[in-house]
Amino acid sequence: MSEAPKTTPARHTTPRPIRVPDPLWNAYGRICERLDTDRTGDLLDHMRSRVREHGNDQDLADLEAAERELAERRSRKGGRPPRSRA
Repeated sequence: MSEAPKTTPARHTTPRPIRVPDPLWNAYGRICERLDTDRTGDLLDHMRSRVREHGNDQDLADLEAAERELAERRSRKGGRPPRSRA
């Protein structure tokens, strides 16, 4: 399923609802907590990895644009809080 490119940049990231059984979502949340991350960060890392591994030139360019967008958003909001390491 392809989405048409936006003509103007959004002022926030777009929520992407997915259907996941509650037991899987709960287990995944506990695992992410044990790994000192959250579901969003872990899913983003997985998506980046898949694009780097399987992406064509357009996919890699989109990944680069997305990383710039995220960096710019974080700079406006004071950045992502540092991870606490136990």
